[in-house]
Amino acid sequence: MCGIVAYLGNKDAYPILIKGLHRLEYRGYDSAGIALLQDNVNVLKTKGKVTQLEDFCEKENVSGTLGIAHTRWATHGEPNDQNAHPHLSNDKKMALIHNGIIENYQVLKAELMRRGYVFESNTDTEVLIHLIEDIKKKHEGMQLSEAIRLTLSQVVGTYGIAVISIDDPETLIAAKKGSPLIVGIGEDDFFVASDGAAIVEYTKKVVYLKDGEMAILRKGKELALKTIQDQAITPYVQELEISLSQLEKDGFEHYMLKEIYEQPNSIADSMRGRLNVKKEVVSLGGIVEYEETILNARRIIIVGCGTSYHAGLLAEYMFEELVRIPVEVEYASEFIYRNPIIYEDDVIIAISQSGETADTLAAVELAKQKGATVLGICNVVGSSIARATHAGSFTHAGPEIGVASTKAFTAQVTVLTLMALCLAKRKGKISRTKYYEIIAELERIPEKVKKTLETDAITKEVAKFIQHRQNALYLGRKYNFPIAMEGALKLKEISYIHAEGYPAAEMKHGPIALIDEEMPVIVVAPNRGTYQKVISNIEEVKSRKGKIISIVTEGDEEVKKISDFIIEIPDTLEIFIPFLAIIPLQLLAYHVAVLRGCNVDQPRNLAKSVTVE
Repeated sequence: MCGIVAYLGNKDAYPILIKGLHRLEYRGYDSAGIALLQDNVNVLKTKGKVTQLEDFCEKENVSGTLGIAHTRWATHGEPNDQNAHPHLSNDKKMALIHNGIIENYQVLKAELMRRGYVFESNTDTEVLIHLIEDIKKKHEGMQLSEAIRLTLSQVVGTYGIAVISIDDPETLIAAKKGSPLIVGIGEDDFFVASDGAAIVEYTKKVVYLKDGEMAILRKGKELALKTIQDQAITPYVQELEISLSQLEKDGFEHYMLKEIYEQPNSIADSMRGRLNVKKEVVSLGGIVEYEETILNARRIIIVGCGTSYHAGLLAEYMFEELVRIPVEVEYASEFIYRNPIIYEDDVIIAISQSGETADTLAAVELAKQKGATVLGICNVVGSSIARATHAGSFTHAGPEIGVASTKAFTAQVTVLTLMALCLAKRKGKISRTKYYEIIAELERIPEKVKKTLETDAITKEVAKFIQHRQNALYLGRKYNFPIAMEGALKLKEISYIHAEGYPAAEMKHGPIALIDEEMPVIVVAPNRGTYQKVISNIEEVKSRKGKIISIVTEGDEEVKKISDFIIEIPDTLEIFIPFLAIIPLQLLAYHVAVLRGCNVDQPRNLAKSVTVE
């Protein structure tokens, strides 16, 4: 979850590293630090955000053409100056940065302390640099790369690391297992980063490191790639698919707001080349070879975390209704530890925006070990889940910088909808008339989302009502239940108001006890499907003096009469209401957070890509 960036070349490293850290700060912002190779290894680090590191460095020597930098999301050890990365070896000759968790660090630390090594931090990371130092001491003249390789063969856990040494002043070494890491290749320089966003300004030529691989970068030479088992590998150079313009705010106050407003385009981009209404064709090239496998599956199991889990819940409704295949949706973090029953004729669909979510990746590996077919849906080409799955489809949401996921969610739902439709048609579980009605309406969804963004003004007013509340309840039925959960997640993620999403009918089985005149109840109540049932649920809230905020179909009068606030969305088919209903819920969370003075793009305790379990 931490951000890593490193540079080796002829340019000043510091400006490149600082800019890279700013671009990676969504991955962690508890503390930040830089190590620059000068006459010594100069480590500059501090608790807080990257801007605080910049302030700290103003009066310091920041010269050097080789350096590593890190922005931290704390796991082991509280956020403070000592626990910030980089970490130095005891002889002060080497520095290391790390993303991941070393599971056997306590055993290693105890042994290193017995040998006289002094630890300056409470992190698991520090054992790595001291173990490298220890191995080099035992083997006089050993190359840095070999000491790192032997160190990594002794650790259990996950890592993305970069290391520099005063004894090898023209070498930068990086390695990964379970944490994303890429190597950028410039004209006469090299870059290392946990995300392409940090280096796209300088190069688009990259090598995506695979688990168990180590890159040895030497100034003025080609990179050398090998495994931790010391097997040489020929690097496979690819091109980054992001552009610098995608990383700017374009006049919006926050990335989150920009990304909310990008959804008409990101949804359309996720359909492009996959939906042809005139020819009545829906096709996902990434899964064509596995369509028969899916249709003959005993069941589909969808795994994801957070927002991706909510997208999976929506897919459960769609797949069971349209394709008539049983579907189970699991939190990836629970799936991997409860000894699940997985059959060889099961199909697992793993959903992850980053493609690096540790729990979801672990679920993928478990399902593969059991012989199941595993498909992936993610947003990042070259990501670990994209490589680990048998097949899958990319969303085309573009980079999402705001920690609270918005456009990635609707892009995931778009791809899952397309998947359900192409399978339904192939299986013959849907009439041609119904099929055409659905795909024709799907093509109109981006324009309807654009129309729904006009609710921004009313959501600002509703936000003023919610901003001082301590709790909120979100209700919905059928397709709108996962949207209630996602709306509640957005509010608590960025405004720190406690919120829960419930099936509207379940309110009577406990949550109704919470309702009083201080409780805002947000209800997704469009005039489709279970409309009359939802009206009854609203009446139950109203009779207990709850404050009702309803998401309704344009022109609705019945729900309007019993609501304190209404937010209108365009009419659409029941299956597509989530695309529209989520927009005002995202906007509502955003405006509440702004009114409360919260850091919208970097909410406390959260990071964008959860690459540790």
